[in-house]
Amino acid sequence: MDSPTNIVRLRQAEEIDDPLTEVLRARARRLLAQAVEFEAEAFLTAMQDLRLPDGRARLVSCV
Repeated sequence: MDSPTNIVRLRQAEEIDDPLTEVLRARARRLLAQAVEFEAEAFLTAMQDLRLPDGRARLVSCV
């Protein structure tokens, strides 16, 4: 049963090679990294008053 179909093979992300896509991907990566950094900073700020029994900060940034 070899009937024709309308299935089209989609190109994988690594196969797409055009300058606009690369610029958009690079910008998206930067935005995601920035969002993660801001989220981590907000979390640490919200938790800055937490202390260990000996008075040291419970959470610290390792950056």
